[in-house]
Order: sequence, then C-alpha cells, then structure tokens
Amino acid sequence: MRGDRVTTHVVFRFKDGSIRDETTIFSQHSNFRLLSYRVVQKGPAFPYPLEMSIDTSSNRTTVRYTEDGKEKIAHEQKRFPADIANGLLFTLVKNIQPGQLPVNASIVVATPKPRLVKLAIDRQGEEICTLGDSKLTAVHYEIKVEIGGIAGTIAPLVGKQPPDIHVWILGGEAPVFVKSEGPLFAGGPIWRIELTSPVWHSSEPARKQQN
Repeated sequence: MRGDRVTTHVVFRFKDGSIRDETTIFSQHSNFRLLSYRVVQKGPAFPYPLEMSIDTSSNRTTVRYTEDGKEKIAHEQKRFPADIANGLLFTLVKNIQPGQLPVNASIVVATPKPRLVKLAIDRQGEEICTLGDSKLTAVHYEIKVEIGGIAGTIAPLVGKQPPDIHVWILGGEAPVFVKSEGPLFAGGPIWRIELTSPVWHSSEPARKQQN
C-alpha cells in the first residue's frame, strides 16, 4: 500500500510449466477504482500465450498474443466504466454489505479482441466449514456474466454463455476469501481455488467442468 493505492500481485504456477501472472493497481479512497491491470498467461494450460494490459487513465487496452507463430499487438481506445473490476473481483466480494445486493460490475475479458462484459453478483446462501476445532459460516456468492447485445442473446443458444463464478467468503470484521469455482480465462474450464483449510461440510458434488 502507498497512500490510498494498493498493488496486488497473484501468480499461479502449474505443474506443466504454465503461468498466469496478474498485477492490479487500484485506489480505495471511498470506492475501489481500478488504475491499471496486467495479466500474462502462457503454457499448455492456455489456448494461446497472451498478455493484456489496461490503463484507465488513458482508457487504453493493449493485447500481445501469438497467432500462426507470429507475435501480434493490438491497441484499443475505449472509455472504461467506473465499475471496471479486472483483478478486483475477490476484493469487491469481500467488501459487499448485505444491503448492497445485488452488485453490478464490469470486466474486460482477456482475448486477442478484448470484450467488455457485465457482472451481476448476488448472495446464494451460507455454508458451514471447519477450521481446526471451530465451525465457521461462509457466505456463498454467485457471479453471472452478462455479455449483452446481440451476442448476449445468441450465446446461450450456441453454447457459449460463460459459466457462473462462485465465491465463498468468511465474514466478520476482516472478511476472508476461502474458495472459488469458475474459469480463469475465456472459454476455459472451471477451476477450483481454495485454501488448504478449512474443511467443507457439504454433500454437494464438485461442479462438473463446462465447455
């Protein structure tokens, strides 16, 4: 943290050598506001190597990707909405107050032709988990991706509607992320991210991978 600016850096390293490296800079003066964002994904876990950066001060998106063995760079100038949430999703969910639901946000999907989509976040209930000898209650949130426009109308018909994202948060004075299920990239499988503890008490089977 520096003043009202926060930098987060999250790296996933896969056994097959794949890497997803995400850096987010945002301000938290009264509201969360994205300042800049950069994501790099490469390796067999991803359909193609890609790097996308967003600068909200200049309203500029830059994408570097490889096509037919050649590196390409695409720039796009587009005014971003104030609620853009790239790299901020878990932070936003941790700070939702019960009276605020449902919450809407926007996100730029990292593809060679980046697309701005809407997110609708709502509460789905509570689930019990165990941390040591303690039983804790986690709030389960569901995040729906709304493509919008004509593409959004036909997406479910052609099997391209993005799957919902599920996030579990332990409440209290300092809310804690404990688990999520959803794709990390456009068209990707549903991956589960969770802490090594707590232990979950649920008879619900793991959600099946969706194409």
